Amino acid sequence: MNDIQTIFQTANPILNQIPCPMMILDLEGIVVAWNREAEKTFGYCTEEILGAFYPFIEEEKTFFYKDLWQKVLHSADPMHLEPITFHTKKGEVINASITLKAFTIDNNRYVYIQFNLDAAEKQDLLSFNEFSSIRDGLESSFMMLAIDQEGLITYANTLFLKHSNWTPKRIVGKTFWQMFPQTSESPSTVDMIWGSLQNGKQWKGEVEKITKDSQSYWVDLTAIPVFTTSKKPSSFILLENDITEKKRLQNRLEKIAYIDQETGLMNRYRLEQIVNQMITENHHFSFVYFTIDKFYSLKELYGDQAEQVLLQEFTHRMKMYFQDSSMARVSIDEFVVLTPLGEWFIQGFLTYLEQHPIYINNTTLPLSISGGISKFPDDQISFAHLMKASYAAIQKVQSEGGGSISSLSKADHKALYTKSIIEKRLLVALDKKDLKVLYQPQLDLRTGKITTVEALVRWDDEEIGTVTPDVLIPIAEETGLINDIGSFMLEQACLQAAEWHRKGIDINVSINSSVREFRDKNMVKQIRRILEDTGCPAKLLNIEITEKFALEAEAETSIIQQMKQLQNDGIVFVLDDFGTGYASFRYMQLLPLSQIKIDQTFISTIQYQPKSQKLIQGMIQFGKSINMFVLAEGVETKEQQDILTEFGCDAIQGYYISRPIEAKEIEKLILSEPSLSRS
Repeated sequence: MNDIQTIFQTANPILNQIPCPMMILDLEGIVVAWNREAEKTFGYCTEEILGAFYPFIEEEKTFFYKDLWQKVLHSADPMHLEPITFHTKKGEVINASITLKAFTIDNNRYVYIQFNLDAAEKQDLLSFNEFSSIRDGLESSFMMLAIDQEGLITYANTLFLKHSNWTPKRIVGKTFWQMFPQTSESPSTVDMIWGSLQNGKQWKGEVEKITKDSQSYWVDLTAIPVFTTSKKPSSFILLENDITEKKRLQNRLEKIAYIDQETGLMNRYRLEQIVNQMITENHHFSFVYFTIDKFYSLKELYGDQAEQVLLQEFTHRMKMYFQDSSMARVSIDEFVVLTPLGEWFIQGFLTYLEQHPIYINNTTLPLSISGGISKFPDDQISFAHLMKASYAAIQKVQSEGGGSISSLSKADHKALYTKSIIEKRLLVALDKKDLKVLYQPQLDLRTGKITTVEALVRWDDEEIGTVTPDVLIPIAEETGLINDIGSFMLEQACLQAAEWHRKGIDINVSINSSVREFRDKNMVKQIRRILEDTGCPAKLLNIEITEKFALEAEAETSIIQQMKQLQNDGIVFVLDDFGTGYASFRYMQLLPLSQIKIDQTFISTIQYQPKSQKLIQGMIQFGKSINMFVLAEGVETKEQQDILTEFGCDAIQGYYISRPIEAKEIEKLILSEPSLSRS
């Protein structure tokens, strides 16, 4: 194995910490380093890939990339490429943008490529006699020092003398501490090593040392206490292996992996590490999130050159204003500053930018920024929550026109924190199936019988108490957990409908569905599988969709096809909240709808507003004209029922009939159906 291979191999730990797939190629395009994330992503193990030609491009096609390769090799700046199609070992297709950065080691050029898709072992102690028996082997392999009980050097081997520039006469009698640099971290490290040796324990780790002429170098140090006859060590042996090149490579890779190449600021991954460290050490600080308003419009207006000038000049102004603060670039036009300074000072950055404008082609750039501030620990107590809260503040600023820096109120922070707790607990509830299903009956006005019940999700958590649907559903939609809730409700509703069917009670169960669920092309298969597994006839299942769902589905052929397949199976589709959505009836022609449900906001005023009566009567007549079954929800009084009956409404749902109740209560209600007409 040559020296450069050794360097890259020893750098594997840092490469494997890089949170995205990466590799390093030599001048000829041969892979010399490959991290764990790349192995997971592309399916090639390290043994397969090292020393091989770049595996995702066939050799005969490389002439397409020769100009690009030469440009990268001769450039000091990183290069970003838009998404490219790659193939994994299994032939699967992956689209990823890539960042390329050339660097030099030992006069050889290498290219770092990043694919962009947030205890030392104990060793047996050696006695002095045992050490003497293998001393020749150690002397030829390690730099070696012998130290007495007072910490004075009594011996240094040839390798150590050659590396450190000391002579035998000059080094003997020097103290152990004189071999280390006088940096802020060094004394505590050296004292820890000496303390371990004094207690008869060995110490192993990476440390920085200095030569006779104060040049810094790094070693992998093993410090061993030597025992003779007493219980206390009589002397100590230090074995050292030079790792200076490894540390230099590590620093370069860390700079590439954790530093934004265009601005020199740390990136999001490093920011998270720094914030977590500050939280662990209980530092109080403000987390300030900036975004450049209308960034892409500025770029389009002033050309591609504007992007580089804007980013570099904006970064320079941040560094000048927020001196001694930590800064990061978290996306192309978004930045974060960690500062102990107060909000009044942070607000002053807007004035500073006005006083120090950015020029492009001798023209002042109309720069505007929006900012959000969150404080640790006053507002939020984790990196993720600081990010969310600060970004929420930015969204609030931008909704008001941008160009200012703001923070959320205590109530807003509390709401965000509560929301995060609900998200976590919802994951647990779905895993344990702790959600509950209640059923609200719908009364057929012609027969006075309950023909359908709507299945409604309810959640009582042991830690956070009752979570109402108006809180639960928006959070579930935002986090993507609405699909899991939908699957749970579908399964429970079908189980209940099948159980009633076996008891001779043929009653339809209606569930709510989202357009997000129907974008899954396997939705039909999933519903059919659940119907089969539960033994529920398809004709007993109703699926309610909103007008927003209908409008979006109108433009997506795959959703319409799935709905029609399910309708052919016998499933009924209901248009929920009719009248509150978008003024478009085209979806009435395209979607397989059988029922419309008039929203409760119209029903609540039907008794005393003639306009509402005419509107509802028109909705019912409209539904009838296109052969729709018309249902009204939110009915709470006999007067409302009477008016709807007079207008020809087919069925009603609301507290006047029943609140949402458990399945066993539905059965009792059905047994008392002669009284349900409320006449």
